[in-house]
Amino acid sequence: MGQAEKIPVLAVVGPTASGKTGLAVQLAHALSGEVVSCDSMQIYKTMDIATAKPTPAEMEGVPHHLIGFLPPESPFSLAEYVKLAGEAIEGIVSRGNLPILCGGTGLYADTLLRGIQLSESGEDPAYRAELQALADAEGGGKLKEMLTACDPDYAAGVHENNIPRLIRALEVYHATGIPLSVHIARSKAGGSPYHPFWLGLGYRDRSVLYERINRRVDQMLESGLLEEARAAYDTRMKTAAQAIGCKELFPYFDGEKSLPECVETLKRSTRRYAKRQLTWFRRNPDIHWLYPDELGMDGVLREALKLVKEEQLVEKVPLKG
Repeated sequence: MGQAEKIPVLAVVGPTASGKTGLAVQLAHALSGEVVSCDSMQIYKTMDIATAKPTPAEMEGVPHHLIGFLPPESPFSLAEYVKLAGEAIEGIVSRGNLPILCGGTGLYADTLLRGIQLSESGEDPAYRAELQALADAEGGGKLKEMLTACDPDYAAGVHENNIPRLIRALEVYHATGIPLSVHIARSKAGGSPYHPFWLGLGYRDRSVLYERINRRVDQMLESGLLEEARAAYDTRMKTAAQAIGCKELFPYFDGEKSLPECVETLKRSTRRYAKRQLTWFRRNPDIHWLYPDELGMDGVLREALKLVKEEQLVEKVPLKG
């Protein structure tokens, strides 16, 4: 497929609490776009607060796809995400609108837009269940050790607490005999049906991002996070055990830690997650980085529209202001 025949997709990526949703919505208004979520936890119907799902007010009437559509205990694979996201993008284009991918799950974004080849041979639900049971019994450190033995390059970029990514990489190797890092290296832009243009939100001063994260956690608690986490705890929801925002509060419900201690753990976990997200996205040389702490969000929007126009991602971009 030639570059001119590829479907244009604007990708807005970056760490949690960086302002991705707000930027994507403003870009959608300016470019006649619709948003496709790229978040591995926002797909579930529950945990609206913990996963920071955009509210109807935050969406500002812009159509959003792949948010809150899946029951919390339903299995969901990377290949399924690529399929559903592709269908959403096709629908957006058929309406004459620009697809805007927005989120912080780097593996989803790279697989969809950078042409990593997936096949049914890379899926093994039974083995996946075995790995999940092993993680439940011995922790992510055991999975990380296993992955390091067969795919050290990929394992080096995965934290031992990121159980889904560890399981996915081990599953691919088990099913295909080829490390996921090799699958990624073999993928080429020509294998993707999309022409992505990447925008990344970063912060020159990391402390500014961390303060945004701390404020978001406080706002989430004010909005009912504790009650949401309690419901997940009471039902022993497996997806909640993976979601930052719920599992950090479980020791409070167990009577093992005070609420302030758990809140501080939550803030620290979220900051570490943001750091891992930045590490992932920094590996993508195609991302155009924008810095809200230097430009302000209005300046970021203006620069983003300018870059999109220069890329000619859409024929006419209505520059504003």
